[in-house]
Amino acid sequence: MKTDYQTLEKRAEISKRIGRGVIYVLLGIWALIVLFPFYWMLLSSVKSYSQYSSETVPQFITLHPTFENYATAFTAVPLAKYLLNTLIFTVATTAIMLIVTVLAAFGFSRMSFKGRDLAFTVFLAMMMIPNELVIITNFLTVTQLNWRDTFAGLILPSVTSVFYIYLLKENFSQVPDELYWAAKVDGTSDLKYLLRVMVPICRPTLVTITVLKAIECWNSYVWPRLITDDPDYYLVSNAIQSIRESGFGRENIPAMMAAVVVISLPLIALFLVFRKKIMAGVAQGGTKG
Repeated sequence: MKTDYQTLEKRAEISKRIGRGVIYVLLGIWALIVLFPFYWMLLSSVKSYSQYSSETVPQFITLHPTFENYATAFTAVPLAKYLLNTLIFTVATTAIMLIVTVLAAFGFSRMSFKGRDLAFTVFLAMMMIPNELVIITNFLTVTQLNWRDTFAGLILPSVTSVFYIYLLKENFSQVPDELYWAAKVDGTSDLKYLLRVMVPICRPTLVTITVLKAIECWNSYVWPRLITDDPDYYLVSNAIQSIRESGFGRENIPAMMAAVVVISLPLIALFLVFRKKIMAGVAQGGTKG
């Protein structure tokens, strides 16, 4: 009996190892599929124009890397200025959005007023409106206010997000009511309670919202292209289009890939730094306690 039990235990262990090995192989294949475009982008950016153009069959390695394409990317268009504009747009939009989101989520989760649930339901229904309709309305409004080719026109239409308010509101709702009433007994104002209790407790979700909004702003394409005609207000999304329209974007693909690498690096670094907090924030916001 003991021998049979040991045999079954060994078989179960072998089956477990085989299953784990299959999972690792599948995950490895999926990782290669996901990461290959980034590898190809980076590889193309360090190939010379002559090497890239002469390849009848794409080569997956290069023995003579060059960084000349990066210099070309910064000289073909004012990429540094576009990066600065994008940084201003991203920081300002994310900061204002964070203030609006925190206050709205706190109002819907902790403050009692007539019609609160109905107002929140209507608010959530706005998520069903296609983005194209919102863009058209925002464009007409910004044009009437004469805010085209201004940072105000770029920033203000993007400072609210129904999804982020909903996510943070659900997170705030998990904080026990006893903390709120105890703070009120001590004479704590709503704003002080929000800043000293709610915000520290829900910090992972706030970090997640901040990072995701920053990535969204950095990658913004349609709205900046629509609202800006002045190169002084171009973002990095406009930079790629300007490179393409200038001619060398179609002819000198390595230089264009170098510009894309430069634009992508801040987002990759941001995600790597805050990846654990992002996962914790999503898990915390999606768990109803």
